[in-house]
Amino acid sequence: MTGEGTITPAAPPRRRRTLKAAVTAGLAVAGAVLVAATIWIVSLGPVPLAQTKQISTTVVDRNGKLLRAYAMADGRWRLPVTAATGVDPGYLNLLLGYEDQRFRSHHGVDPLALGRAAVQLLTQGHIVSGGSTITMQLARLLEPRRERSISVKLQQIVRAVELERQLSKDQILDLYLTLAPFGGNLEGIRAASLAYFGTEPKRLSLAEAALLVALPQSPERRRLDRYPDAARAARDRVLDRMVGDGRVSKEDAAVARAEPVPRLRKPMLLLAPHATDQAVSSSPDTSLIRTTLDSTIQRNLELLARDRAAALGPDISIGIIAVDHESGAVLAHVGSPDYFDVRRAGQVDMTRAVRSPGSTLKPFIYGLAFEDGFVHPESLIDDRPIRFGNYAPENFDMNFQGTVPVRRALQMSLNVPAVALLDRVGASRLSARLKQAGATLVLPKDEVPGLAMGLGGVGITLSDLVRLYAGIARLGQTVALREIVRSETEDRDTRRLMDPAAAWQIGNVLIGTPPPENGVHGRIAFKTGTSYGYRDAWSVGFDGRYTIGVWVGRPDGAPVTGLLGRTAAAPILFDAFARTGKLSVPLPKPPRGVLVASNAKLPLPLRRFRPVGELVRSGSEQALRIQFPLNGSRIDAGADSEQSFAPLPVKVAGGVFPLTMLVNGIAVGEIDSRRQRLVAPPGPGFVRLTVMDATGAADTVVVRIQ
Repeated sequence: MTGEGTITPAAPPRRRRTLKAAVTAGLAVAGAVLVAATIWIVSLGPVPLAQTKQISTTVVDRNGKLLRAYAMADGRWRLPVTAATGVDPGYLNLLLGYEDQRFRSHHGVDPLALGRAAVQLLTQGHIVSGGSTITMQLARLLEPRRERSISVKLQQIVRAVELERQLSKDQILDLYLTLAPFGGNLEGIRAASLAYFGTEPKRLSLAEAALLVALPQSPERRRLDRYPDAARAARDRVLDRMVGDGRVSKEDAAVARAEPVPRLRKPMLLLAPHATDQAVSSSPDTSLIRTTLDSTIQRNLELLARDRAAALGPDISIGIIAVDHESGAVLAHVGSPDYFDVRRAGQVDMTRAVRSPGSTLKPFIYGLAFEDGFVHPESLIDDRPIRFGNYAPENFDMNFQGTVPVRRALQMSLNVPAVALLDRVGASRLSARLKQAGATLVLPKDEVPGLAMGLGGVGITLSDLVRLYAGIARLGQTVALREIVRSETEDRDTRRLMDPAAAWQIGNVLIGTPPPENGVHGRIAFKTGTSYGYRDAWSVGFDGRYTIGVWVGRPDGAPVTGLLGRTAAAPILFDAFARTGKLSVPLPKPPRGVLVASNAKLPLPLRRFRPVGELVRSGSEQALRIQFPLNGSRIDAGADSEQSFAPLPVKVAGGVFPLTMLVNGIAVGEIDSRRQRLVAPPGPGFVRLTVMDATGAADTVVVRIQ
């Protein structure tokens, strides 16, 4: 055709078919690639997060401070840590600035970082900065691969996206800080900081922070214990980069470069080894065990034990326990001066070893005597030769003091008065009461409690002894000692040791005991003890807050000439109180009903104690006896609407006037001339009624008021 315009001929059918085939082929290839990629991604399975739960077992104190960590079964150290509370903010600033500046904004992969790394590699011929994000590095740690290939990098990218979908940014950062390699068997910043600097990573210098940023890039080639120069060079490159980015000043970087790098690893923190071993043994499936210990007090008392043991000799061991007696929480547990000292059997926990307590059980004899009401701290008692069958006790210095106040007899730890009181109280009753209070007493095979137990003829642990003394400080109620924090509702039931009035009187007596040369008088109520043959030296004491017990001796039980509780253990006890870092708290005020009087103002029967064998009577005199109520009887006192009880009549036969009436060990007046008296019951439950005559003779019944 001809004309002004032209008509473009249509594309040949063959070309259209070729284009359509190409598009179809392209879509098919893309689909195949997509399907293959999908199959490949699915074949990867879920992100292996289960292994992140495999961490070192850690034991912490009451404030969350690390006492000790245990390596995992394969020998690696991997300690849990959180960026928010466990890591220096300066380190985090360097880490994110050096490794992943857009960590908070990307979704696992940072295209800008990948592009920058590629351009730097092409233009400079070597890697200047990596393109992997923190999330991608975490993915590599979760699925480590030795080879470096495109497929491996793609897998890290896929995993990084999956991690970002499953975890928060803080969780990802915490996992990286826990899993990052730092050379050898160290994983995570916390393990590295403890091994290289001996401190938690909460506070790091700029040099330390830069070093910890550099090490994970090539942990084996920069190991401080093998290649310190390479580690230092890597640290300095981090500092140079941070100066260039404006995150660190030139002056601070110069100071950091001048700081040397550690060349040796430090031993992992090891506080309270015996207590932590026991905690892990009792909670084997728990990765974080919280204890009641106070790391500061624990460290101070461990140093004290080590120093004193060195002065006492290479074979001497020391055990110390410090408790908050109100709660029963153990604040320090020193089982030996040195856990690794073979000669001292350092791994033997001497706080739990059964040893002879010497005279440290005497306060409980006096406490029961005060409770029974036949003796008072100001009563007079004889310290003179006396025989109980075939047993004739003697004092430690082989001398006798004559007639002394009961208070002084306990403070001087005189043996004869203690045995005389135990004879009156009853050895079986003392044993039963101590066991009731939670202590385990060990007697020789086939033997029953006897008078010798008052002077150490029984076995007990330092832990149980401290529990008993804490019961005195608690005015007669003991609580179980605890070292592991299990729950807020754990059982903390109390057990009866003695009456509150008797317990207060014991504390009032013991606080007057003359202290050792390094002690201050009137601050600590304490008692010492030395076992037969100079095998064990003890000192246990308390103030208004803490109870502390000290044992000194040889772990094998061999005698040590001159080893005395007063000269070996008591000075350690007073130093231990000083090293708690707390001011001494006064003992509690006397509870209601305590009789505070001089000897001259005591009831006549309480002015002087006489052993039962000294009660000499004329032929016409009848023995003192409570006729009513009968021992063990139950009495309905008929409580009225106001819950008060009707007076209880007490009738007595025999005895020498005046006759003194005591209810639960507290004097309430005298029996009248008709040998009877009305007594107001203190309340429902068991009540001990005691009548004492002018010669010191007494009779006691226990009745139940209902």
